[in-house]
Amino acid sequence: MRHICVIGGNRYFGRRLIRLLLAGGDRVTVVNRGSAAPPSGAGHVVADRADAAALARALGGRAFDAVVDQVCYTPSHADVARRVFAGRTARYVMTSTMEVYDPATSPSLLPPAAAPVREETVEAASWPVDRGLPWGSPDALSRLLGEAAAYAEGKRQAEAVFARDPAFPFLAVRSAHVLGGGNADFTGRLRHYVDRVRAGLPVAVHRDPAPTSFVHHAEIAAFLHWTATGTDVTGALNAASRDTLTVTGLCAAVAAATGSPAPVHRVVTGGEPASPFSFDRSYAVDAGRAAALGFTFTDVAAWLPRAVADLLPEG
Repeated sequence: MRHICVIGGNRYFGRRLIRLLLAGGDRVTVVNRGSAAPPSGAGHVVADRADAAALARALGGRAFDAVVDQVCYTPSHADVARRVFAGRTARYVMTSTMEVYDPATSPSLLPPAAAPVREETVEAASWPVDRGLPWGSPDALSRLLGEAAAYAEGKRQAEAVFARDPAFPFLAVRSAHVLGGGNADFTGRLRHYVDRVRAGLPVAVHRDPAPTSFVHHAEIAAFLHWTATGTDVTGALNAASRDTLTVTGLCAAVAAATGSPAPVHRVVTGGEPASPFSFDRSYAVDAGRAAALGFTFTDVAAWLPRAVADLLPEG
């Protein structure tokens, strides 16, 4: 029996991941600050993952076959994890994000590419780490860098801490935008489109929105399960459905799935914020490496209608 540690995982696809691990016969220990109990059958350790001493005390003598870190947002988080889990786990999987490729969040990234980007676009081991930034204060960091850049840079630098001097075999899963799951999707981003399109309200979009990548909540959970228990690959892996959508394509798909009239769009101007998933630059991701290693994601078209239906009253 494998022993898997999940840091975070209290909601959405994290809970689904825990259930998949338990269903597969694995022993699971969930680490969180006690804000929510894990699914039945999982062990529970209450600790602040940002406090190395407290986390080490709470874990006691536990050792793991793999750790899946759902809430690693900064290089400080990664520093703590390296210290606490060195010698304690055979494998470490960090849930990262496709936002690491966003050219709007770092002057070091290349201009937008027309084709979906591959993992080598951001080499974590060579990405600079700046521990002088206010990583302990999300508000201060967002004021300094901007909210999107603070999130993306935190993930890039967290990956860099793990990759530059590995304390254990490490993999970063760079997830596309996750959709599906009905009310379990706490972000409300797909609901934003379902509600506005059904009501005939305009959706704020960029003039020429670029395509972006999505992944179904069940597939990202299954992928994390596979990366923790079914492969020894290290480095980085993109996780995304094979096709991409623009925000207008997403609106059209929602209209078709709900039997609504053609969606109404309003083009934003002068730096006005657009709706979620409307981007004026391209950084959709290529999940070809995952497919070559044995995990193939399905197309958005195969799962989006059901994801929309799950947000309808009758769903």
